[in-house]
Amino acid sequence: MAPSEPARLAQVMAIVNRTPDSFYDRGATWGIESAVARCDEVVAQGASIVDIGGVKAGPGDAVSAAEEIDRVVPLIQAVADRHPGVTISVDTWRADVADVAIRAGASLINDTWAGWDPELMEVAGAHRVGYVCSHTGGVTPRTRPHRVHFDDVVADVIAETGALAERAVSLGVPEEKVFIDPTHDFGKNTFHGLELLRRIDEIVATGWPVLMALSNKDFIGETLARGVGERVAGTLAATAWSAARGVAAFRVHEVAETVDVIRMTAAIAGTAAPLATVRGLV
Repeated sequence: MAPSEPARLAQVMAIVNRTPDSFYDRGATWGIESAVARCDEVVAQGASIVDIGGVKAGPGDAVSAAEEIDRVVPLIQAVADRHPGVTISVDTWRADVADVAIRAGASLINDTWAGWDPELMEVAGAHRVGYVCSHTGGVTPRTRPHRVHFDDVVADVIAETGALAERAVSLGVPEEKVFIDPTHDFGKNTFHGLELLRRIDEIVATGWPVLMALSNKDFIGETLARGVGERVAGTLAATAWSAARGVAAFRVHEVAETVDVIRMTAAIAGTAAPLATVRGLV
């Protein structure tokens, strides 16, 4: 029986990188026409958030703030014009980039480097846009973790992201537009990543909507001994586990597959109805 008042399904945040050196797509959406086409595709597949980035997360060539703006702003403007009902997120740790991106149409700041630029959150608050509070353990942007240690990684994530969320609200970010992100692989090893999944219910229990960026990450590759192009099954398994435990949004490369996983998980739980039931009913 379909529920009388279905719970809201987890949102899907689609990754679209205007970078020539992305670890996963290897520059597939570097060209503006390819990037716009990809945005059209992911919206059609069910993404309600499009996350646009202009700098590779890991080590690589230096990208100035001006170059980052040149990469992301034309795409943000195009998506805002073509898909006015979609939330546009900008993946940046720089306040000046965020300010220009918001003026171009972004309404969510995905700060994957945990407030490295202290003015970034102030920009979000001044514009009253959404903000993703992440956890990196203090790692410098675009560096890889080395022999990291936490007495309790889950407790550390809850403390750091919770403090950032409270500060964001105090600066003017609407409370309902705040996400917290455990931030797999950033300042963490594979064992930390698995522990975060194992105890994700504790993070969900904070009451802040949880965003998880699991898609094809190294902790999945190391767990399964799979290369970058062979991690989709592991990603979707981790997604199903997390969706069943109340995670609010997933940042992903494979949008259609993630939408199916979220809906199937919700249908099993009885919080979403099947979409096309005829077998045995007619």
